[in-house]
Amino acid sequence: MASLGQSKRVVVKIGSALLVEDGTLRAGWLQSLAEDVAWLRGLGKDVVLVSSGSIALGRAVLKLPDGTLALEQSQAAAAVGQIRLARAYEEILAPFGITTAQVLVTLEDSANRRRYLNSRATMEQLLSLGVVPIVNENDTVATDEIRYGDNDRLAAQIAVTIGADVLVLLSDVDGFYSGNPKIDADAKRFDVIEKITPQIEAMAGDAGTGLSKGGMKTKVMAAKTAAAGGAAMAITLGSVSNPLKSLENGAAATWFTAETDPQAARKRWIGSMKPKGDIQIDAGAVKALVAGKSLLPAGITGVGGAFGRGEPVAILGPDGANLGIGLTRYTADEADQIKGQRSDRIEAILGYPGRAALVHRDDMAI
Repeated sequence: MASLGQSKRVVVKIGSALLVEDGTLRAGWLQSLAEDVAWLRGLGKDVVLVSSGSIALGRAVLKLPDGTLALEQSQAAAAVGQIRLARAYEEILAPFGITTAQVLVTLEDSANRRRYLNSRATMEQLLSLGVVPIVNENDTVATDEIRYGDNDRLAAQIAVTIGADVLVLLSDVDGFYSGNPKIDADAKRFDVIEKITPQIEAMAGDAGTGLSKGGMKTKVMAAKTAAAGGAAMAITLGSVSNPLKSLENGAAATWFTAETDPQAARKRWIGSMKPKGDIQIDAGAVKALVAGKSLLPAGITGVGGAFGRGEPVAILGPDGANLGIGLTRYTADEADQIKGQRSDRIEAILGYPGRAALVHRDDMAI
């Protein structure tokens, strides 16, 4: 079974119903969550919070009616509430010496390779600086996402994007049950689910709480994404004080087992892509890649095909042998201009400061 204490990188999803009550933040509960985040940071763990709550907070400020809101009303509520949500996290974590950052994304950001790479690079930089990113769906501009999206699946996408090894969904129930425990007295909780079978999927219901859009079905979908990406996922009761410490101390939960580790899952994903072009490299670059280093422009001798930023390219050795596949940070035209050049010459050649590596070591399968 996975453990927060043994993890390296943890993503925690917080639903609206846990964070907001009658239009106001549950300050006491949020304080206990901040204590948990500080505890994990003290253990050297990277922590990312995927938090709902902006619409619930904003609709109270704008005095919007109860029930389903029109799209424009939801977007207006999100715009107002997002400021308050970000400020709440900043103020609650600052006393622990923790810097926060607001990151607004949509599920679409993981589908577009260029945007995916940009999101990943930004998140990696924030985590390397010890920042705790507060992620939320960009409800102020989303259309279909705001109607059908949910932060369970978004949290799973974030976990895969940053290579997290644990995803925790703080829920209004203490795990995954064979039926709805609120109406079925015979429903049994699963402690561990090693494989999501059709039978498991059939047990998942759609009902959520009043403020939460995600039911158990979306949580199972999130578990499938997380597990395939190398992250174990837990569903546990989030309404208690210090929910993360409670989970580590044995609180009731359901753990979905990861199929592999995050790095292996990412390499497998990249390796399965169809190249849009190729990059030829010299013997020195081959030696660097074998040693686990990134591909720099200086080691490139030729560029073939027409590809854009974030697209997969074949990496070819001096003899033309296919060494692997990588996601390029430059277009084919840009790569051709900077091939054979030192990274500190990129700005002078292209007219803007680019990334030092043409293909980062985390973005290639050799």
